[in-house]
Amino acid sequence: MNFTGISSLLRSCILCLVFILMTLGCTKTESKRLIVTNGKVYTLSWANPAQDGTPSSDAPYEDGVWSPDAEAVVVEGNRILYVGSEQEALEYKNNMSEVVDARGGMVIPGLVDSHAHPYYFGEDLGKIELTGIKTKTKLLQALKNKAGTDLKAGEWVLGFGYDEGNLSVEKLPNRDELSEVFPHNPVFVIGTHGFSSIANDEALKRAGITKETQAPVGGEIIKDENGHPNGIFLNNAAELIEEVLPAKTAEDFKEIALYGMQVMAESGYTAFHDAGTNSDYVNAYQQLEDEGKSVVRVYAMLRATDSALLNEWYKKGPELQTGEMFTVRSVKAYYDASLGVRGALLLEDYSDKPGHRGISGEDYGFDQEMVKKMMSKGFQLGIHAIGDAGNRDMLDFYEEVFNEYPEAQRNRHRIEHAQVVHPDDFSRFKELDIIASMEPPHMAEDMDWAEDRLGSERIKGAYAWRTFRQHGVPLTFNSDLTGSDHNIFYGLYAAITRKNKNQKPEGGWYPSQKLTPEEALRAYTSWSAYASFQEKEKGSLETGKLADITILSIDVLNTSLTNPDKLWDGEIYTTIVDGKVVYNKFDQ
Repeated sequence: MNFTGISSLLRSCILCLVFILMTLGCTKTESKRLIVTNGKVYTLSWANPAQDGTPSSDAPYEDGVWSPDAEAVVVEGNRILYVGSEQEALEYKNNMSEVVDARGGMVIPGLVDSHAHPYYFGEDLGKIELTGIKTKTKLLQALKNKAGTDLKAGEWVLGFGYDEGNLSVEKLPNRDELSEVFPHNPVFVIGTHGFSSIANDEALKRAGITKETQAPVGGEIIKDENGHPNGIFLNNAAELIEEVLPAKTAEDFKEIALYGMQVMAESGYTAFHDAGTNSDYVNAYQQLEDEGKSVVRVYAMLRATDSALLNEWYKKGPELQTGEMFTVRSVKAYYDASLGVRGALLLEDYSDKPGHRGISGEDYGFDQEMVKKMMSKGFQLGIHAIGDAGNRDMLDFYEEVFNEYPEAQRNRHRIEHAQVVHPDDFSRFKELDIIASMEPPHMAEDMDWAEDRLGSERIKGAYAWRTFRQHGVPLTFNSDLTGSDHNIFYGLYAAITRKNKNQKPEGGWYPSQKLTPEEALRAYTSWSAYASFQEKEKGSLETGKLADITILSIDVLNTSLTNPDKLWDGEIYTTIVDGKVVYNKFDQ
């Protein structure tokens, strides 16, 4: 037997096997890729516009027309792999690729609602929606009609959404009028922004509210001429009724949070900043992330009145990772109330209520020392301030904190709403590095009565987006949902035209404050990413960034320039979060 030949053959077989194994080892396992094609891609990767709105020199804008700066996007895992031509994008296609047809739509960085309360969508299920109702008669009729005839005795009747500006305190139905419609059921209804609410006799009985009941800090129980509660509650006083509503379980909170996420995804949003997250929803959002069920990203702004929650996170410190589905890095505090219910704190009396200037501070429940501690730990702060005095006081507060903790000024603190600002104070936002977090829909919905509250001179500093831009103040736009409609086409339309849903007034309301289409779009995308420290991870479509993408049916940049009323025809085609399609209109 020729052992030499066998040994030679064996060596050859071994070498062949080694080669095969080495080849297999060097071959990369194919990764799933998502390829967005047939779209008008606007990456927003060019420089920001000038303070007057003029596009930068490197923007894809010429002779009054915007042009897409790419045709397709390739995603691998949860990151953008390629942005460019469709031909080259399709070369990345493999056996595990999913192709998303943008159907000629506009492909943009994922939309962000930077001040929202989406859990209300879930909490409001089963409640009577009263959005847009502006008179007492219509409110009572709507409650009666929508409650139905099969209402069981003792069952709660809950409603939300009446217009707090038009239905101010003196125009709301009182406990007797509500009880006449619902003599055997407790009724509790809360306004658009939650600053006023109404209840009937049965609800007051269940809550144990009497002539002797004291309102909580930051709240007011409106009383009749005999000192008895008349069923109308302002600001934090609503808590007295809310405490006796049917309780929710941890699983309820999780389901409600998930429902809110799903609504946001269907609306084109890839993320939202939850402005005032309590411990129940912090736990719910965290569980959803741990279980891999998060639909959109959540940037939590911890509720400043939840002292136990703040103490817990003071020990933990802010979460500095920027690519997570759930992040805790901010705190939300209230300083004054709303302009509609005359709770916003003003420097001078309300024009339509002499002798009254609103409420704030200790009267509204803002623990400044606790919030200072959180800021010293590195947390961002967002303070609700509406009136010109409220905004000035909070600028003073920020200045005081920065003098004590200079490093805190780097943390992109915010004033939420920044609705009415004295002319002398716009520059202070810039000097203190404060972001103005604002809502175009508020302008559109408040214009019918805002000047009555403020007068013809003070109104010039209200909803003043262009003035903020001229002073170099960072902006972020949002809806404050469910207080206002979160439809992105509504938000853009209001910002660009200064008109309401009825497309009035002609030429816009105080039109000098209009923003350009690019500024408005950035305020819902790249500037909102900056407001949450995430501009290096998202806010533009660039290789290596998180794959958060929104596809719109229309090119909002050019449509806004040629015929902004056509924005109302816009639809959400697709929402992509973390590299996954979480909503596609054509799959429904």
